[in-house]
Amino acid sequence: MASTVTSRPGYGQLLRTRGAWTFLLPGFAARQPFAMLTVSIVLLVQHTTGSYGVAGAAAAVTGVSMALFAPYSGRLADRHGQRTVLIPGVLVHALSVLTLTALALADAPLWALLAAALPTGASIPQIGPMVRARWAVKLQDSPLLPTAAAFESVTDELTFVVGPLLATALCTAVDPAAGLVTEASLTLLGGLLFAAQRSTQPSVPGGTGEGHARVERASALRVPGVRVLIVAFLGIGSVFGGMQVSLAAFTESIGEPGLNGVLYGTFAAGNMLSGLVCGAIAWKTAPQQRLVVGYAALALTASGLLAAHSVLVLAGLGLLVGMSIAPTLITGYTLVENLVPAGARTEAFTWLTGAVALGQAAAVTVAGQLEDRLRDGAGFLVPMGGTLLALATLLALRSRLAARPRGRTVARGVGHRVPVTVD
Repeated sequence: MASTVTSRPGYGQLLRTRGAWTFLLPGFAARQPFAMLTVSIVLLVQHTTGSYGVAGAAAAVTGVSMALFAPYSGRLADRHGQRTVLIPGVLVHALSVLTLTALALADAPLWALLAAALPTGASIPQIGPMVRARWAVKLQDSPLLPTAAAFESVTDELTFVVGPLLATALCTAVDPAAGLVTEASLTLLGGLLFAAQRSTQPSVPGGTGEGHARVERASALRVPGVRVLIVAFLGIGSVFGGMQVSLAAFTESIGEPGLNGVLYGTFAAGNMLSGLVCGAIAWKTAPQQRLVVGYAALALTASGLLAAHSVLVLAGLGLLVGMSIAPTLITGYTLVENLVPAGARTEAFTWLTGAVALGQAAAVTVAGQLEDRLRDGAGFLVPMGGTLLALATLLALRSRLAARPRGRTVARGVGHRVPVTVD
């Protein structure tokens, strides 16, 4: 059997791209909200109300709001420029997060928490797709483009390592409100620094040199494979949300709340390790096949969480779940490059990001209710159910993940790509 990997330009060469660090570092700080926000809300609101159900509801509204508004934020950035959208966006987000924090500390009623959660989620900056668009401008048709796509997927995984760990440590060791305050500060500082990097910002369609270009405006949702990927990413979101609530409930039930960070860190370490390995490999196996195999592993390991009744077993299973998530996410984003025309890829990325947020929001809500009403660990039913349903969808509709016809030229549009031939 032939080897499944081949060589390609590496991360080192990519990171030596001139000007890359000017948007990578502030971009990393500014994309922390997606990873920090949910667990910070859960830990603070649960602390002030004593209910995982209430905490889950507040986090769910944030996630749903983010999922609904993310694609529109991406479209506005494509049409008017990233800086124009980011500056007011990060200001609104920071103010909304601080308002939500103050209301939680003041024991405000649920309706007030939900009202503050709505703009908090809607204003989360869509930094990941914006960074991908800047790589495309920097590299254009360079052979480093696939490496950049893998690097961004790994960076997303690193965000999920750093964000929840940082939020959990701040909320448990410093103050229950410290996670949200830090999240707002990082978003504001990172977002403004990112917006200030004008030299790497993609130009707006209709600007200099683009008046003659035909811009593709069709929605990414019209691609059948994107709709299948959205279901898959909803299942991944159910893992993040279900584990955040259930691990916190488990460690509290055994009188060791500080172990929450350790257990989630183990899960995140598996996620990060497999992401680094997967992102460094140029696979020969078709991505749709890798997605099905990876998702089967994710569903299997997530289903085992329900049977874990000790810290060691839960840590081991969490490690395996994390190792299954990263390749699945990376493969999903890779499929977007194959399925979606260049003019709609940024929108496609925001739909997938929003799907994770929506799945996470639903999982936090349901897992919180299960932990409140049933035995400890019942919240682990959520990642099991979410991944099994998504796997069934993938198996039934995997033919829709086949690559679109190649060899045609697409115009620069939503994804900020220059006109290139898709080979």
